[in-house]
Amino acid sequence: MARVEIARFLIAVLFSTSFIQAADGPVTSHYAETAKRIIEAATTDSHSLDRLEFLCDRIGNRLSGSTSLDRAVAWGFDEMKRVGLENVRAQSVKVPHWVRGEESLLALSPLERNLPILGLGNSVGTPPQGIAADVVVVSNFDELTALGAAKVRGNIVLFDAPFQGYGRTVSYRVSGPSRAAALGAVAVLVRSITPVSLRTPHTGTLVYQPGSPQIPAAAVTIEDAEWMHRLVLRGNTVKLRLKMAAHFEPEATSANLIGDIPGSEMPDEIVAMGGHIDSWDVGQGAQDDGSGIMVSLEAAALIKRLGLKPRRTIRVVFWVNEENGGAGGRAYRAMLGDSVKNHVAAIEMDDGAEKPLGFGYGEAEHSPPSRAMEALREIGNLLTPIGANQIQRGGGGSDIEPLMEAGVPGIGQISSGAHYFDWHHTEADTFDKVNPQDFRESVASMAVMSFVLADMPDRLNDLK
Repeated sequence: MARVEIARFLIAVLFSTSFIQAADGPVTSHYAETAKRIIEAATTDSHSLDRLEFLCDRIGNRLSGSTSLDRAVAWGFDEMKRVGLENVRAQSVKVPHWVRGEESLLALSPLERNLPILGLGNSVGTPPQGIAADVVVVSNFDELTALGAAKVRGNIVLFDAPFQGYGRTVSYRVSGPSRAAALGAVAVLVRSITPVSLRTPHTGTLVYQPGSPQIPAAAVTIEDAEWMHRLVLRGNTVKLRLKMAAHFEPEATSANLIGDIPGSEMPDEIVAMGGHIDSWDVGQGAQDDGSGIMVSLEAAALIKRLGLKPRRTIRVVFWVNEENGGAGGRAYRAMLGDSVKNHVAAIEMDDGAEKPLGFGYGEAEHSPPSRAMEALREIGNLLTPIGANQIQRGGGGSDIEPLMEAGVPGIGQISSGAHYFDWHHTEADTFDKVNPQDFRESVASMAVMSFVLADMPDRLNDLK
């Protein structure tokens, strides 16, 4: 080592052996003034929402393969350069091109009425004339199994599963179509994965299981799921005609967007942060995940404006195709190859820009407390003024999952989630749902977390 490097190493050792010992130690005090500057600047910035507003109102939703996603990628590339990021590049990624097409659901009996639906992402379509069949209703997979093929075959299965949290309930959307198809169902309807509805259907992707027939699937509103369920329980026959023109077109070429604030001392070591630039083909993709990519970009822009120069590189990434394939996250990991070991942390924001509460760290729930967790809790202390100081186990995100599998510490920004699933994957995911102050505080929390991780003496992944 050179003499300067030896000195830096000794300082790092002294620094690290002390700050990890307590929840409020040297890392908190060392970065207190910097964090205060970041928070003050972020929470008083009256223009931080301008880019998100443009993305939502002038470009709109951005499904993989769409021309609107192409426009968003080109615009995002220019915006990364405009805020002063360096090494801005677009990494070419092949993405699926699923097209919704026209779709409708008509109740034929016991009375005629049109029901609003959203086909599930990656679903196959129906024949042009549609599928007309009776409905069997189940509330869970056990009830489906109990019905058996004799009662399911030739019918449309409706999963009327009440919302019990996204993680528990989403399985009916993801795997329900294949499980019903295995018993002979001709189509599936899923109660929208949400706790609240004003007759608003929620889309989202499904995953067909190998070996099971691929049948069309769509989401219905809570109100209509419960209406059909009540009718069936009263002995009525509910008959529907489902029409869906959903289909895949040839793969399209899109891109991950990448831009850096190069590190002043260790530029090859990287803290990546971002979200996904694609969205579903409904609404504006404001919270999911326009807010995530724009918060990350604004956080980097703020660090630049304040003249802060982290020791390591801070990288902003807009991953593509998170919603119906995950191609962007996989392509980014593949691009890194062996250099993935130089990523000291990856932060994803994909919970919407509601009130930020803190961060989750991808550490096993029942593992012994690690020094990395203690370090993150100290960073969390810096965010106490805006109430974003919670650091908990369990975190990351689907875009950074390939990095986490390669050993990169994964961190997920946590928001209050007060209304996120009210408009998640719907026509209602629009710019007006973003609270300006919540957005500004999200910028502050992402800026503080990314800067300290990129600047503190220890690499997070060295703290065992």
